Amino acid sequence: MYHFILFFFSFLFVYFFTYQIRKIAIRLNFIDKPEERKFHTKPTPLLGGIAILIGMIISLIASNYICYDLVPQIREISYFYIGLLLVCLLGLYDDHFRMSPYLKFIIQSIIALLFIFGTKMTNILGSAFITVPILLIWMVGLMNALNFLDNMDGITAGMAAILGAGYFAIGILSHNHFLSLISVIFIGSCLGFLVHNFHPAKIFLGDAGSMLIGYTLAVLGIALLNQIVIINSTVNLTSLLPILLLSYAIFDISLVSFTRQRDGRNILEGGKDHSTHRIGTATGSVRITAVMVYLINILIVLITVIVFEANNQYLTLATTIIFATVFLFFGGKLDNIPIVISQNQLRKKQKDIPSKTKI
Repeated sequence: MYHFILFFFSFLFVYFFTYQIRKIAIRLNFIDKPEERKFHTKPTPLLGGIAILIGMIISLIASNYICYDLVPQIREISYFYIGLLLVCLLGLYDDHFRMSPYLKFIIQSIIALLFIFGTKMTNILGSAFITVPILLIWMVGLMNALNFLDNMDGITAGMAAILGAGYFAIGILSHNHFLSLISVIFIGSCLGFLVHNFHPAKIFLGDAGSMLIGYTLAVLGIALLNQIVIINSTVNLTSLLPILLLSYAIFDISLVSFTRQRDGRNILEGGKDHSTHRIGTATGSVRITAVMVYLINILIVLITVIVFEANNQYLTLATTIIFATVFLFFGGKLDNIPIVISQNQLRKKQKDIPSKTKI
């Protein structure tokens, strides 16, 4: 009951607060204007990430009065929200000033290390020399994977809510209050925003929102990994479960990175060559594309929760291999779908190639 109250509180707060955020974005001219590399065709307000951030903060404060006995350790919750605020501020700066990707990676790494060392998660995989680099790559990778994936109305917010539901289910099954509390607030906040962001979107997440979502999913993944290690008293193949749960986001950034590198395009520049763009070309509908991505992730979540409950490392390994095989096949099919290459993706020596070249 406590969780349902928090869910509806966060949902309603973000839903109504987003109206005000949209007005503020328009007043401040915080607008995402159409470009060749972007999918939308008309100017759309940003700052959606601020609505989710404030919704999650207010909901956490409310949780102290609604379900104070479920609030997890103050250290973990404090460092999580400090990182959440810093990531959102970084995204706001990037939305407004277009930060260098390399500088952004450095700041993301600092924020990730602040959480890892602040929460004393440096040894959950054994040696700190193994744990810290893996968790750092995990956090920075997911911040950018969800940032990359935020390229079509409703995709990222809807997918985040579904993945949050997976974390929530595992949190309830394992009696992990950090997982269940943060994830239920996260689900409500994302769904409250999704009402405004589903096609045709009235407001966008912006980098502030997409990186905030990536950061949250990464932190929940670390909490899940820590829970798995506690259950098994060691690190084994069941530790792959966070990767299973986030496999679609990992698949998308892998597909984009591989095809751009293979075709001599700039990996770090945005474009219309993601899995969502390719699915959208095949279906001819933004809404159908979003629903397809939701269904894929619902299936992933259900399978991951079942594998977690089974707690069998060989089943985890077999599921990982099956997922990898399916995504390799799926990626091969998507790679055959024509895409529009935007001018910004072409390397300097290729600037003479027309921007509408298709592959």
